[in-house]
Amino acid sequence: MVMSKEFDYTKLKHVTSVDQSDREVPYNLRQSGPTKVEMLISTRVRKSPYWHLSMQAGCWRATVYNRIYHPRGYVKPEDGGAMVEYDAIVNHVTMWNVAVERQIRVKGPDAEKFVDYVITRDATKISPMRARYVILCNTFGGVLNDPILLRISKDEFWFSLSDSDIGMYLQGVNSDGRFNCKIEETDHCPVQIQGPKSKALMQDLCGDQVDFDNMPFYGLAEATVGGRSCVISQSGFSGEAGYEIYLRNATLYAEDMWNAVLDAGKKHNLMVIAPAHHRRIQAGILSWGQDMDQQHNPYQCNLGYQVSLSGKGEWNKKTDYVGKEALEKMGADIRAGKKPYKLQLVGMELGGKPIDDYAPDFWLVSPENGGDPVGFLTSPWWHPEKKTNIAMGYVPFDGALNANGFPKNKVGTKFKVHLPEKYSETPGEPVEAVVVDIPFKESFNANTREVVKG
Repeated sequence: MVMSKEFDYTKLKHVTSVDQSDREVPYNLRQSGPTKVEMLISTRVRKSPYWHLSMQAGCWRATVYNRIYHPRGYVKPEDGGAMVEYDAIVNHVTMWNVAVERQIRVKGPDAEKFVDYVITRDATKISPMRARYVILCNTFGGVLNDPILLRISKDEFWFSLSDSDIGMYLQGVNSDGRFNCKIEETDHCPVQIQGPKSKALMQDLCGDQVDFDNMPFYGLAEATVGGRSCVISQSGFSGEAGYEIYLRNATLYAEDMWNAVLDAGKKHNLMVIAPAHHRRIQAGILSWGQDMDQQHNPYQCNLGYQVSLSGKGEWNKKTDYVGKEALEKMGADIRAGKKPYKLQLVGMELGGKPIDDYAPDFWLVSPENGGDPVGFLTSPWWHPEKKTNIAMGYVPFDGALNANGFPKNKVGTKFKVHLPEKYSETPGEPVEAVVVDIPFKESFNANTREVVKG
C-alpha cells in the first residue's frame, strides 16, 4: 500500500484485513504518511522545567507525551538527523530531557500494600533504594503502563510513568481510602544520561557521593548535582550503559542541575539528544502507546515474564492484584494450546532503504506470498551495524512457545512489508521481511528484562 507524495486524504481507506477483532478500538492503519501541521504551544499542554533548556540545546521538533511537550529532535535532517544522535549514544554520552515521565509518589503506612495490589510483580521483594521495571494491568489483563518503579524508602515509592494517565488511575483505585497512603504527582523531573561514557561523566559529576563502581543495575542513590538534591538511578531507555537523574523541585532548580551536567560532560563529548528510539528498538525495549497499549495483554507483547506463564512465579503467589484472574486464565489457555489473542509482537529484519526517522504510520505486513495485510509494524528503524532495517510489529500469533514456555512466533517466518515510497526499493512493491530474535543488539542492561523473584 504505497502512497504518493501528494494525495487526497478523503480517499484513504481503513485496512480491515488485519484481524483486530479482539480489540474494542483497533489500531488506525490508514497510511496517511507525514502530516504537515504546526504544533500549537498553548497552556493546556505543560512545558516541563527543562523545555527552555532543550530549546537552547537546539531542539527543532517535539511531540506531546503525558500532556507535556516532549523534545524529539536536535540534529536537523540536512545535518544528518537522528543517526548523528545515534552515533553520540553508542560512542560517547548523551543527555535527554525526559521530564515527561511524570512522577507519581505513593507514600504512607500502606504504600507497599497499595503498590503490590496495582502491579503484577511482588512489591515486597523490592528493597528500599532499588528500582524495578514493572507493569500495571487492568481487570481484563491489558497493560495500562510499564513504568520504572523506584522504592525510595520503606513507605515511599515513585512511579516513573510511560505515556498514560496512571496518576489519576492510581488515585481512583484508592478513592475509598482503603489503603492508608497518599498518592500525588511530584515535581521530581528526570533526565537520562546514556552512552558508554555515562559512568565516567557521573563520577565526575557526583564525586565520592555515589559508589558507581558497585552500584547495581536499578540501584538508587541520593546525591546533589549542581548543588541540588537528586535521586540517581542506574537505568535507562536505550540498552546502553546509563543513569537517570531525578531532580527534586525541578521547577525551581532545572538550570542548576542541567548546566552542571553540561559542564561536566564537555570532556566526554556529551551531546543533548532526543530519546534514542533507534537504540531502544535494537534493545527490544517497548514504548507504551506505540508497541502496546491497554488492550494488549502481557503475553502478546513479550512481557509475560512479568506475570509468569507457568503460575509458579513468586509474584503469582500474591493473594490479589489487579488483573490476576484474567491473566491466570490467559496463562492457562496458552498452556492448553489455545490462542487467547490474535496478534503477537515479533522482531523483524526487512529490506528497503535505510529507515532513518520515526514512522508516521503503522506500516502494513502481508504474508510471504502476498495478499491482503495481516499485521503491521510499530517500531521500525535502520540498524547501522547489521546494515539492514529492523522493526517490532504484530503478526498473527502462530501458537509457538519459546524454550521457557512463553508465546513467541517462529523465527525464520517470512512476510512482506509495505514501506512508503521514501524507503521502498521498488516503488509499489513490498520488501522482504523475516522474523528474528529480540533483542537485535546486546545491551548493557540485558534488555532490562531480568527474570527475578519479584
